[in-house]
Amino acid sequence: MDFLLALNVEWGVALGMFGAAIGAAIAAIAAGIGISRIASSAVESVARQPEAAGDIRGVTIITAAFIEGVCLFAVVVCLLVGFIGLPGLVKEMIEKAGG
Repeated sequence: MDFLLALNVEWGVALGMFGAAIGAAIAAIAAGIGISRIASSAVESVARQPEAAGDIRGVTIITAAFIEGVCLFAVVVCLLVGFIGLPGLVKEMIEKAGG
């Protein structure tokens, strides 16, 4: 935070960037939990009914791909929302440097 104070950055921009990082982290953690639950259920299903392993594997891969897509979308949205104030911050830093 001392770095942000030294740059005299507005707190709204700083909190926006922090919120974007937290949002991206939550999206990634939630996706990891979801995919692990899918894998756990798939392994249990194959253990109960080994002859359906191919079908279970296909559904598991498709579902994991959907979860990854949603996670990627959430991370991109968090980063876009968080870094909307970044061009103003860069301009302010250039002006302070005398450029």
